[in-house]
Amino acid sequence: MPACGCDSNLKFDGVSRRYRAILWIVIAINAFMFLFETGASIAAESMALRADALDFLGDTLTYGLTLLAIGHSLQWRSAAALFKGFTLLAMGLWVLGSTLWQLLVPGVPNETIMGSVGLLAFAANAASVLLLLRYRDGDANVRSVWLCSRNDAIGNLAVMLAAGAVYFTQTAWPDLLVAFGMAALFLHSAWLIIRQARGELRDRAAYSEA
Repeated sequence: MPACGCDSNLKFDGVSRRYRAILWIVIAINAFMFLFETGASIAAESMALRADALDFLGDTLTYGLTLLAIGHSLQWRSAAALFKGFTLLAMGLWVLGSTLWQLLVPGVPNETIMGSVGLLAFAANAASVLLLLRYRDGDANVRSVWLCSRNDAIGNLAVMLAAGAVYFTQTAWPDLLVAFGMAALFLHSAWLIIRQARGELRDRAAYSEA
C-alpha cells in the first residue's frame, strides 16, 4: 500500500521492492531521453527542447538520489528532498537565464524536429507518470519524483504546441515563451518540494525535542 492506514500523518516512504523497480525503469527512460533530446535540441536550435533535455538529466540524477534515500531516516530523506528542491531551483534559474540570453540571438528553430521529439518525449514521460501515479502523495522524497515526472509531461505538451506556433508564425517567440514557462514550472515545483521537506525537518526536530 502507498501509505499506512494506521496514521493519516504517515506518508509512503518508498520502502517497497515494486517502487524501487519502477524507479530504475524511470531512471533508464530519463537517461536515454536526455542523450537523445540534447542532440535534437542542438539540431533544432530550440531552447524549449534544450530546457526539456536538461530536465531529463536532472530527473535522472535526482531519481538516483531518491533510490539512495529510501530506507533511511525521515531526516535523511527530507534532507535529500531538500537537495533535490534546490537542484530544481538551480535548473529553473539556468533555463530562465539561457532563454533571456537567447532573445539576443536571431534565428527560427526547426519546428519539425521540435514537434516529433516533443511527441516522443511526451510518450516517455506519460509512461513514467502512469508508473508513478499511485505514489504521488508520498513523503517529500517520493513526491519530488512525481512532481518532476508531471512537469516533464506538461513541458512536452508545451513543446509540441510551440512547434506548431513556430510553423505558423516563423518566429522563435513560441519556443522562447515555452522555455520561460518551463522555467517558471521548475521554480514552482522547487518551492513545493523545499517547503514540504523543510516542514518535515521541522516536525522531526520538534519530535526529537519532545
